[in-house]
Amino acid sequence: MSNFVFHVVPEWLILPNSVIGSTLMVVLLSLVVIVLVRRIKFIIQVNRIPGMPGGITVIGNVFTFLVPPEEFLNRLTGYVAGMQSSGPILRTWTGPFAFFFLFTAESFEVILSSTKLIDKSRDYKNLLPWLNTGLLTSTGSKWFARRKMLTAAFHFKILEDFIQVFNEQSQILIQKLSAALEVRNDFDIYPFITLCTLDIICDTAMGCNIQAQSQSNSEYVKAVQSMREIVAARLIRPWIQPDFLFRFSNYSVNQKEALKILHGFTDGVIRKRKLERARYSLDKDTALTNQHQEDEFSPKKKRLALLDLLIDASKDGEVLSDTDIREEVDTFMFEGHDTTTASISWSLFLIGSHPHVQGRIDEELDRVFGTEDRPATAVDLNELKYLECCIKEALRLYPIGPIIARKLSEDTVIHGYTIPAHTTVALMTYILHRNPEHFPDPELYQPERFFEENSQRRHPYAYVPFSAGPRNCIEIRLNGREGDFEQHIAKVSHPSTGQKRRIDPIE
Repeated sequence: MSNFVFHVVPEWLILPNSVIGSTLMVVLLSLVVIVLVRRIKFIIQVNRIPGMPGGITVIGNVFTFLVPPEEFLNRLTGYVAGMQSSGPILRTWTGPFAFFFLFTAESFEVILSSTKLIDKSRDYKNLLPWLNTGLLTSTGSKWFARRKMLTAAFHFKILEDFIQVFNEQSQILIQKLSAALEVRNDFDIYPFITLCTLDIICDTAMGCNIQAQSQSNSEYVKAVQSMREIVAARLIRPWIQPDFLFRFSNYSVNQKEALKILHGFTDGVIRKRKLERARYSLDKDTALTNQHQEDEFSPKKKRLALLDLLIDASKDGEVLSDTDIREEVDTFMFEGHDTTTASISWSLFLIGSHPHVQGRIDEELDRVFGTEDRPATAVDLNELKYLECCIKEALRLYPIGPIIARKLSEDTVIHGYTIPAHTTVALMTYILHRNPEHFPDPELYQPERFFEENSQRRHPYAYVPFSAGPRNCIEIRLNGREGDFEQHIAKVSHPSTGQKRRIDPIE
């Protein structure tokens, strides 16, 4: 009888000789099978939602959105706008990760109104070196505690005190713009607005004047601009998103230099401010007994700043350490500077593009201020109803946060689709605000949309320029009244000299 060998397994697969080795091999293969089965089930579940095919490979749809930074938003919104007829939710794959786009008022309400779905997406981790886990990037019990504390601190009396800062810095802005007009009749207004808002946020957040409008080449100003560019670059360049790869890039070197300046400056201001507070506490029963309660501060500063509120809440380090204070101050610097600059600039551009709107604003400013050369008050700003509608319409077309990204902590049903836990949803505010169901002729600039009679029946989540729900922008108590925006635009359109300036867009 001839001998033969029956191969149960392929010859190329080397089997272990021991029982332990065989067991480990079986366990390993079982784990691989389990992972593959779970992955396939996950891909099938995700792909039930309309969108671009992907998920099998490691790359996903990355190349679709691999464009220069200045084109990224257009590519993303163009994709959503072009495919939104496929369904009320869209899906894509960023590498192996599922990503969902939401753009209806109903889907916004599900996410933003939830007290559970408050975790920011992994994209926000690029801000951690600068902001640490402040109000923007924290979650869970820390976020709830900080939010409660800061909301209580931001009462309207404090916010009204900030109007003095708006007046002072807006006047400097007008002087700078007037000087620029003597050189040429047309120029980019954005850099001027940038430096002005930086002065304002430094004064209101830290109680110090960095004189950015007068010293635009200061180290602090350059460091802020550098960090903005680094964060934007990491967002759209997948090869520098992992920290271990980022460390080998030039961006890492630039970030270290910028953070040394930013953190060093904030730490120095905190130390100085705490010493001033301590000195005031010793003197308040003597030299300062006759001062009004709202003037309780250092002799140099007669108004409260965010930093002062945090120092009071810190209870000498028992509640907040100096690092905790710094991360909240830095968070306000980040959130309040660039966003305000962009909103003011877009508002001026749109107003300048529509002469009839600018004419109505002139009439309203004449009615409120006349020919008086005086600073604006809170009462004045509340009278600028049409200007407020103009700013709201600008925020509709160009919202502060065109995209809000959240990581889901649990399976979530939206429009009948189940979005799996631990995936990311992108709330496309830019697309939401252009929904013709809520805003007919959505690409037109029409401030009248926000007249009271035209807003009453609108879905409460159809217009969310400052987000909404429990994690809305805390500065909405200030910006929601468009106080900072109104102040700037009123000053540019109607300077205290009484000489009207016409705003014209440059193509």
